[in-house]
Amino acid sequence: MLNIKIICVGKIKEISLRELINEYVKRLSKYTKLEIIELDDEKIPQNASSTIEEQIINVESNKIIEKLSKYPNSKIFILDLKGKEYSSEQFAQKINQTQTYGNSTIIFIIGGSLGISQELLNISKDKICFSKMTFPHQLIRLFLI
Repeated sequence: MLNIKIICVGKIKEISLRELINEYVKRLSKYTKLEIIELDDEKIPQNASSTIEEQIINVESNKIIEKLSKYPNSKIFILDLKGKEYSSEQFAQKINQTQTYGNSTIIFIIGGSLGISQELLNISKDKICFSKMTFPHQLIRLFLI
């Protein structure tokens, strides 16, 4: 069975959105083992300078990198606005090809609200963009699931 892990920064606070995510996780459980790994987000001070924001990005990205070290030989997809857009069929085919060619664990990464570091972006050549529009990270998690 395919193992999918979603490593994301931040927790879902809205109860209705959490319930909807849980419903889709339940539906997917027939087809895959899905685990959502939530990492604590860093507090962003009001009127934070670009230097502070960069530090926050690095701290959150390093938490993700540390978590990734526990899953060697996994296929990693990073959700990024500069990534490739797929149709639903193309995305399903990409997942199927990944599983077919020996990766039984797929990891999707959703960074924090400020983004992710270049170091983390360099970890995988596979970057996915769901839309050129900007959505809250909580909704992107739902879209992915």
